[in-house]
Amino acid sequence: MSYPLLLTIHLFAALMFIGTVFFEVLILESVRKHVPRDVMRTMEIAIGTRARRLMPWVLLVLYSAGAGMAWEHRAALAHPLDNSFGLLLTVKITLALSVFGHFLTAMTLRRKGKLHSIHFKYIHLSVFCHMIGIVLLAKAMFYLHW
Repeated sequence: MSYPLLLTIHLFAALMFIGTVFFEVLILESVRKHVPRDVMRTMEIAIGTRARRLMPWVLLVLYSAGAGMAWEHRAALAHPLDNSFGLLLTVKITLALSVFGHFLTAMTLRRKGKLHSIHFKYIHLSVFCHMIGIVLLAKAMFYLHW
């Protein structure tokens, strides 16, 4: 598959994933104080059900396209300390793998019935911070040089 096509697919999947995380962290959390507890719980269940159906596919596309793009930069990744691009890309990939680890942790806790709202909140906040880092690194890789 061509690099421009991989990049386009990767960007659309990233928009879906990052948009969902931003919505949940910046909008849904602030709505919580203004909505009755039972209504909020109903919304969380509905959003969670939809996300559990959609996000695994979004992540599959996101990480598959990302792996294809990383393959194109394998020379820079083989020696990440030799240039700024390779180092920033390595950090970006590390953050992306950490996000995937968060996703697996959340799914494991959910399946075991141990995913409580406090876990959910901290996982989302951590993923949100990771996403900000990934987006900044995605741009910095092409504009910061040393």
